[in-house]
Amino acid sequence: MNVYDNFLERGFIAQCTDEVELPKLFASEQVIGYIGFDPTATSLHVGSLVPILSLMHLQRAGHRPIALVGGGTGMIGDPSGKTEMRQLLTLEMLAENAEAIKQQLSRFLDFGEGQAMMLNNAEWLAPLNYIEFLRDVGRHFSVNRMLAAESVKLRLASDQGLSFIEFNYALLQAYDFMYQAKHYGCRLQMGGNDQWGNIVAGVDLTRRMLSTTVYGLTFPLITTSTGQKMGKTHAGAIWLDKERTSVYDFYQYWVNTTDDDVPRFLGLFTFLPMATVEELSRLEGAAINQAKRELAFEVTKIVHGESEAKAAQDAADAAFKGTGDADAVPTTALPKAKLEAGLPAWQLFVETGLCKTNSEARRLIKQGGGYVGETRLQDHDAVITLAMAGDDGAIWLRAGKKKHHRVVAE
Repeated sequence: MNVYDNFLERGFIAQCTDEVELPKLFASEQVIGYIGFDPTATSLHVGSLVPILSLMHLQRAGHRPIALVGGGTGMIGDPSGKTEMRQLLTLEMLAENAEAIKQQLSRFLDFGEGQAMMLNNAEWLAPLNYIEFLRDVGRHFSVNRMLAAESVKLRLASDQGLSFIEFNYALLQAYDFMYQAKHYGCRLQMGGNDQWGNIVAGVDLTRRMLSTTVYGLTFPLITTSTGQKMGKTHAGAIWLDKERTSVYDFYQYWVNTTDDDVPRFLGLFTFLPMATVEELSRLEGAAINQAKRELAFEVTKIVHGESEAKAAQDAADAAFKGTGDADAVPTTALPKAKLEAGLPAWQLFVETGLCKTNSEARRLIKQGGGYVGETRLQDHDAVITLAMAGDDGAIWLRAGKKKHHRVVAE
């Protein structure tokens, strides 16, 4: 199957600069395509999974992906979809983040000889001479068209406005596309739908400066059926780094997918054959939990490997049955003497991270959402001691229906 058709079937495509010619290009040659990743942290999060998986689909279909780390553009920050200016990072922080993201992306793509490429746009953006850049690149941009971009209009209407440094971002991203087309034969840029204006600017700049036709493709911005931004929870972002989001919590995030989102997420976030996706999508009632279990396992396998996914699944099964060896369940070790003396329930829920604040913990327990084992807590001041540990020697805590945590003595 043509990779374009695969993207279309799985729900990856929001817009394309030429939906007639791009499929023909995929069918006729090995296409080099890129996606940029902002080095704003040492890890990517769930919101980056659609771009990552699109590059994986590209490589699996015999094409050549470029993962571009924005070490140069990260010095400015992309205003697209943002209501305020990002905090500017130091060069040292950007370099550290870029290196960490490079290592992370290596888990998803084969960067061997003749395979995927890993680039950092600081290599060509940092040495640019400003006057020459304005003369050679800036002259191709219409300020009228730039002001018409949705991301610019949004910021101009805000109290903070749009800084001049951010206004230049579109020029730099367009230059990235042109540079890679010239030096690496790149013919395609992909990204979220909020990048459409920047991508089209790159297509236009490449045509003007190189007389070369290149293409742009954007993905729908993924939100849940409730309108929540993908990868965001009350506890913050769901990271791809297991040191920042445990494998168990990552798995649980997908198990907790709402029923309405399961069919779409199976197509986007797994490599399951579409026939299997359609079969799982037909499940209803309690049976849809099996589809959620498959979704969680497949996504966790892609991100953390099959053995970690299996451990998380086993741990989740053990947690919901309240039995068994569940080492993958998030665990906090506290001094044995402290546990023997006992702690107020609200304090233990905060110390384990099940709740962010004392008031949140008290409210959770008051509303009937706090458990020790299968026993619902009646009082937020109830003292929890080591005597409440299960057969495995751990105190099992639960917040709501699906958040589990083990406490062990050290």
